Amino acid sequence: MVQTQKTGFTVELKGEINLVTSADRKAEELIAKRLTKAFPEFAILAEETGKQTKPADAVWVVDPLDGTTNFAHRLPVFAVSIALWENQKPVLGVVYNPTLNELFWAVKDKGAFLNKKRITVSKTANPDSALLATGFPYDLRESEENNLNYFAAFATRVRAIRRMGAAALDIAWTAAGRFDGFWELKLYPWDTAAAVILISEAGGELSDFEGRPYRLETRNLVASNARLHRFILSIIEECRQRKRALTDVMR
Repeated sequence: MVQTQKTGFTVELKGEINLVTSADRKAEELIAKRLTKAFPEFAILAEETGKQTKPADAVWVVDPLDGTTNFAHRLPVFAVSIALWENQKPVLGVVYNPTLNELFWAVKDKGAFLNKKRITVSKTANPDSALLATGFPYDLRESEENNLNYFAAFATRVRAIRRMGAAALDIAWTAAGRFDGFWELKLYPWDTAAAVILISEAGGELSDFEGRPYRLETRNLVASNARLHRFILSIIEECRQRKRALTDVMR
């Protein structure tokens, strides 16, 4: 079903609850055109095409509109995310929130910034004082691996949890100290490729749910201020053990 909005863009369904708008596609087309013109030897991996344009050591990873559901509902929490990865390592990342005119950016070994001001992760070490962020996968209705068990476990262990609907912004805000930590599952490279360098350059920590270093292929991500990283991983493992035990009982 296609629906025309008052703002002049159209909305379509990619899945039961997964939206894409004409703004996503037009933004991706514009970004890809500009990047290709400036760096013709680099490849591009973007959300709407879903595949890398050509083999190359240097790859632009682009999410033209992170937070599409928010955008479609006129909720001003969305961003443009662009990263450069070279030889499987992040070189730079940019996450831009146009509604607040906030440009989060980082360059390898040069630090992380919000507009012109350097940013660092929070100093929160006590989970009781922690504000965490997360999100839910688009197959929430069909899959048992839907984050609801993790959310319930964290809800009684931390000060509060926010579900903003834009992973790149959640991670950028963790780098800036607004959130103390973030976890989410079933993410894609364009969701995380730009924001993760912000965390590392701001003094935070990144891993998958098993505590292994982040890679572009990582689907289940934990990003934190480092002080709370072990705690977040321990709650995730606790939930997984509980689920395994329940599965064994039901066999």
